[in-house]
Amino acid sequence: MDIVGLIIQLICGAVGGNVAGALLKNLSLGTAGNSIAGIIGGGLGGQVLGALLGGGGANASAAVGSMLGNIAGGGVGGAVLMIIIGIIRAMMSNK
Repeated sequence: MDIVGLIIQLICGAVGGNVAGALLKNLSLGTAGNSIAGIIGGGLGGQVLGALLGGGGANASAAVGSMLGNIAGGGVGGAVLMIIIGIIRAMMSNK
């Protein structure tokens, strides 16, 4: 795992969290909350996806696949964690 891949995961996680917050207004944590949850989820999601798919090889197609995996894992991980936190927050506010 290199630092560039991690940065891509974190950025895509923040974007994924904010996109999910925009689509699901009732679960939104606000821009800062969506970004923070997305960054954490992006890092975690990217790491999990990377572990499942295995490390990239030395050729160019493996590098492109690794980059796309970082983007997808980060974005989806950020969105999923933001949604989970939004659901928990909504459940706690109903009590």
